[in-house]
Amino acid sequence: MSKAASHVDIAENVARVRERIARAAQRSGRSASDITLVAVAKVVDAERVRRAIAAGVADIGENYVQEAAAKRAEVEGDARWHMIGHLQRNKARQAAQIFDMIQTIDSQRLAEAVAQRAAAAGRSMPVLLQVNTSGEESKSGAAPADVERLLDQAGSLPGLRVEGLMTIGRWDPDPERARGEFRLLAELAKQLEQRSGLAVKWLSMGMSHDFEVAIEEGANLIRVGTGIFGPRPR
Repeated sequence: MSKAASHVDIAENVARVRERIARAAQRSGRSASDITLVAVAKVVDAERVRRAIAAGVADIGENYVQEAAAKRAEVEGDARWHMIGHLQRNKARQAAQIFDMIQTIDSQRLAEAVAQRAAAAGRSMPVLLQVNTSGEESKSGAAPADVERLLDQAGSLPGLRVEGLMTIGRWDPDPERARGEFRLLAELAKQLEQRSGLAVKWLSMGMSHDFEVAIEEGANLIRVGTGIFGPRPR
């Protein structure tokens, strides 16, 4: 752990994030209890993850399978672990063993790989379909026009339970610039409920700099890293 990281008051940060969640939820006519906070632990050591769990965080997000495997073995407790980074098909077997949810299913081939591995392990893996709502080539995710087809493909696979949608808004100093992308995901969810009968349990959108806007647009699963653990080392 770096010297700067050791001085981060994680419990205080969690409390501040929860206050922001409560205010944003109130603005959207919901309760803070409707919003699930995922603490993003990319490059965060196990000790700081333990401190976040001690502060009441029940969900941990990881971007890399191998990092998550090593860290989860060191962290005690009943936290749920989410895969929130791009998942390669050759890591599907390990991911199906480690994670409690995979938020980044973005293709039929990936869905099939995860389903096969989850079924072989006797699991029904909760997954979200990742949508590229910004149209940026640097981002993973199915195009909005392709999401219904992906749902049809993934929803029929034994070993998977499609529980909602996920997106990453474009990064901008002004979080308002991502509002349209979050609104698009919420509209897609409504369309899928009407056309395909998908029961959308989760809308995962919003990170440290824009989660309040995401909540205002319907997010109930937010992913916060820097806001809890402080800046990551470069």
